[in-house]
Amino acid sequence: MMQKIAVVTENGRQISSHFGMAPAYRVYSVEDGKVVAEEQRAKPYHTHHPDHNGGHEGHGLHEDMFAPILDCQVLICGGMGTPAYQKALAAGLEVVLSGGEMRTAVDAFLLGRLDSDPRRIHQH
Repeated sequence: MMQKIAVVTENGRQISSHFGMAPAYRVYSVEDGKVVAEEQRAKPYHTHHPDHNGGHEGHGLHEDMFAPILDCQVLICGGMGTPAYQKALAAGLEVVLSGGEMRTAVDAFLLGRLDSDPRRIHQH
């Protein structure tokens, strides 16, 4: 059975620390515990707001942000707000909150060695 893991990124190498502001997903297709394909997908995102308390200006609501990865089972993210986290879980995603290089994190996840840090969920 194929599994798909989405990782949120701003630069194509590192896990983004803020889900809402990242413009892309890297999606890894996994069979038999091994990555067999990967692709970059555009992600709706918020523009950066200096105080982040003035609301979310930008390109999409949280629901829209998950549309590109509806075929995925896992989301690896460096950090996200409570509303996005709750919507990801409601979409059926296993959310893993971790940082670092994307491929290193995916490999660690596949080995059962990637810990999720709930302190990476921030309040808005």
